[in-house]
Amino acid sequence: MIYSYRVTLAGIKGFYRIYEMSGATTLYDFHKQMRSDMEFAQDQLIMFKALNDVGGVVARYGLFDLGNGTVDKVTVEQTAKAGVKSFIYFYDVLNKKSVIVTLEGIREGNGGVPMIVDSKGPNPIEFENGYVAFEDLPDSQRHLPGQKPDWDSLGDDDDKDEDEGAGSGDDSSDEDDDKDDDDEKDDGDEDGKEVYDGTEDLLL
Repeated sequence: MIYSYRVTLAGIKGFYRIYEMSGATTLYDFHKQMRSDMEFAQDQLIMFKALNDVGGVVARYGLFDLGNGTVDKVTVEQTAKAGVKSFIYFYDVLNKKSVIVTLEGIREGNGGVPMIVDSKGPNPIEFENGYVAFEDLPDSQRHLPGQKPDWDSLGDDDDKDEDEGAGSGDDSSDEDDDKDDDDEKDDGDEDGKEVYDGTEDLLL
């Protein structure tokens, strides 16, 4: 039988690896191939956290027996028969670095050693270093080579800001004009004010 597994990164659309292998492949052999293909560090503790179809933990397999056997003794066929639908494969247990390994299917045939049959994106280390795949970009930043970005939506926002700025400026100008008018009115009142110095009584 040939077992097919898809390796993905949580929340990343621009990465996957699809492996095919025989049911007799041990988890340790699978681990070694993934470590080589995806350039994981070789001096780290590793673990396969096995999950069922609803995400419940079925077992944990490591270099040391964690209660369900060691990775060099457990085959992918055995895990499939135990109801394991996916793994969280920790390639660096200490730093909690992992990928998701999902069983894609089982079909008739003579499988061999784990082998990549399809892939997408660079290795996980590139995503750790800040690489962002096209599929993971915000919609406003997606454009193909030679295609101009959609500046219209950004231009609308700028125009709106300018209109608001102009409107606020007019209001300020109107307020200044009103203030000037009031000042002039006050000045006029002061100039036209009658001043009594006491001599007016002499004219009665």
